[in-house]
Amino acid sequence: MAAGADGQSALGARLDAGLVALGVGADAEQRARLLACVELLARWNRAYNLTAVRDPLDMVPRHLLDSLAVLPWVRQGPVLDVGTGAGLPGLPLAIMRPELAFTLLDSNAKKLRFVRQAVLDLGLGNVAVVQARIEAYRPQMNFATMTARAVASLAELCRACAPLAAPGGRLLALKGRDPEQELAALAMAAPERVQAQAAVIHRFSVPQLDAARCLIEVPFA
Repeated sequence: MAAGADGQSALGARLDAGLVALGVGADAEQRARLLACVELLARWNRAYNLTAVRDPLDMVPRHLLDSLAVLPWVRQGPVLDVGTGAGLPGLPLAIMRPELAFTLLDSNAKKLRFVRQAVLDLGLGNVAVVQARIEAYRPQMNFATMTARAVASLAELCRACAPLAAPGGRLLALKGRDPEQELAALAMAAPERVQAQAAVIHRFSVPQLDAARCLIEVPFA
């Protein structure tokens, strides 16, 4: 496990290489917050078992870079991160998109205790944290962008997100496997407002990870 000055240097080097490979430019404050996010997660993880990834060096590609790979598609707010868990991808995206308002939603109180503390420690004034099941969540304002990382099937996600989408809003579903079957199932019984025929698959690679990744972009009427 990375520790001390050498560990921080290794974390920084790994993050910097990953950001360059992604084509993501981070200023000094954003870089410091991204590294602090990993260090916080690693520290809390020892007591609360928030993620199966234990080593901070592994958290950089598997959590930070995996989240930031979808940054080019997060262009409009407000943004809802559905099933945020330990704040992924919501926290890294909020660090890099300070001009957008983010709501991080989950029903798991233990994980949200960490997320609330991370928002406070990282000084993220653009992030609200909400404990609720998405099926019961009804905010005052709907969302232009909704993200979900390894949360439910695409059809289930679309059904749950449809009431929360602003007109012309989009769901960005991060998937690790080929999504063709899920898209076919969605097309067979698309919930109201879901424009399944206009869904787009974006395939990409995450630096330092040898695994297939894709993003399914689903628009809402």
